[in-house]
Amino acid sequence: MDNVDVARLFEEVADLLEIQNENAFRIRAYRTAARTIETMGRPVAEMVRADGARLAELPGIGEDLAGKIEEIVRTGRFPLLEQLARKVPETLVQMMRIEGVGPKRARLLYENLGLKTLADLEKAAKEGRLSAVRGFGKVLEMRILRGCAEHRVRASRCRLSEADVHVQPLLAHLAEAPGVEKLEVAGSYRRRKDTVGDVDILVAARRPEEIARRFVSYPEVARVLARGESKCSILLRSGLQSDLRIVPPESYGAALHYFTGSKAHNIAIRTLGVKKHLKINEYGVFRGRRRVGGRSEEEIFRAVGLPWIPPELREARGEIEAAREGKLPKLVDVTDIRGDLQMHTDATDGKNTLAEMVEASRARGYEYVAVTDHTHAVRVAGGLSGSEFRRQFRRIETLNRRLSGITILKGAEVDILPDGRLDLDEETLADLDVVLVSVHSKFHMTEGAMTERVLRALQHPRVRIFAHPTGRILGRREPYPIDLGRVARAAADLGVLLEINAQPDRLDLNDVHVKIAREAGARFVVSTDAHRIAELDFMRYGIDQARRGWCTAADVANTRPLEDLRKLFSRPGRVAPSVGGSRTGAPPKPYRWAARALRVGTWRRASAAGG
Repeated sequence: MDNVDVARLFEEVADLLEIQNENAFRIRAYRTAARTIETMGRPVAEMVRADGARLAELPGIGEDLAGKIEEIVRTGRFPLLEQLARKVPETLVQMMRIEGVGPKRARLLYENLGLKTLADLEKAAKEGRLSAVRGFGKVLEMRILRGCAEHRVRASRCRLSEADVHVQPLLAHLAEAPGVEKLEVAGSYRRRKDTVGDVDILVAARRPEEIARRFVSYPEVARVLARGESKCSILLRSGLQSDLRIVPPESYGAALHYFTGSKAHNIAIRTLGVKKHLKINEYGVFRGRRRVGGRSEEEIFRAVGLPWIPPELREARGEIEAAREGKLPKLVDVTDIRGDLQMHTDATDGKNTLAEMVEASRARGYEYVAVTDHTHAVRVAGGLSGSEFRRQFRRIETLNRRLSGITILKGAEVDILPDGRLDLDEETLADLDVVLVSVHSKFHMTEGAMTERVLRALQHPRVRIFAHPTGRILGRREPYPIDLGRVARAAADLGVLLEINAQPDRLDLNDVHVKIAREAGARFVVSTDAHRIAELDFMRYGIDQARRGWCTAADVANTRPLEDLRKLFSRPGRVAPSVGGSRTGAPPKPYRWAARALRVGTWRRASAAGG
């Protein structure tokens, strides 16, 4: 078992404990352990084989959980999970992940209506039977029905970070096959979408037989779905399907472009080809029967008069028009990042000390970091009071005097209260170098109320960053209703930066919203929201989102040197002229399609279609 598998079992235990209303600290211990395991650089199976005792030294593990990890790795079974599953149907775990349900309501529906599966839940919602249960009304019933439909869309996809865990070892395995000239993953994985369906692997080779054999004999294969001379399909033990296509080198560029997609982008390129009397497909570029290109992607684009377009932009959202006009952005790269502006320590819900987080950031070459523990309102995270923040500030000042090569900025992730006030006193706010604000409660306010709540917070003169602006958690929570158009314009006017949160289960803002907010004049930070050292490496996932949203280094504040960043943060806040209402005038023509995506009820469809 790899780390993701073990972490998933721990999460399932936590879910089952939560449904049974077990001790909150026990539930949190399993979730914390799952997060530690998933983000470890070293396989837990290797640690068990080498010296199982060292597992107990990992953050949030301890002797008891270390013993359970060792048992899972050595036997492939988790008796505690099996015991819990006998008490509660495992399908209730799926039900609790539907928006509007959660663990307590899942158990209520099970006990009152006998609902055990998602199919039972959806049928009962359609028949109007949920509202007969105390605490359920028609509005909640409709929300649950919508959540069931959204779950079906998500169920066939996994997070990009999960795909990485399984895809990279498979690529390394294939790379050792004789005759491999080029090797790359195509599809939504190459475009770095936040979730991935099937994985398409493309190989350039003259003799495909040995490569195909090596692919289907990969040790993690659960089932061979199809096997041919140049096309194979397997299902990994993780549940991820992978398809292999082996093509001759002269067709590699054409096949890579074709299988990278998106479908809409490919159609647009083929249409340009038709206008030039060319046929473009996965085999090459043809004029009549004569091949005139296809060895590289550059040849495909050159054939239709365009420069090479980065895969992240290939979504038919204006990239072809920009390429034709010479206006493709030079996309931000992870090497441009000079510092991380959201992270947490063990003073709240982080797992490493202040010194450990800073040292790890310095080892990654950062020039600065902002330590941004939670404020008091986030009680589950053990948020800090004003006096506790000031004690932390003194520790930061001591570290700044002692350490060279990195500067620690005093920050806080300040909760936006339901009425828009900030959850921290003015005296403490004045002492902060960086004030992030975010929503952690009352997610089901109306769109108008949520928008006004956020706008009031952004107008506070100390606020500099709006963190994870839509509150989504992939596979678990949809974005809360908010008019992001007004928020983006207000942020641009006020000089408040919108965060692209790099946590793989957040990736918030998503790519569609990043692009539209950028067009509205907003600028960004990419932060990891790290709660432990290993999560500092999540920065690359935030950069993926920024690139898909067309961001350059100039669009991302934490690509700037510290001196420039300090100047940016020291500017006094301004009242946004657009806060009281929306601006008039149409968005730029190429992006008019997307303006609706910033409104609740339409942004989810835009995200599903393009994000």
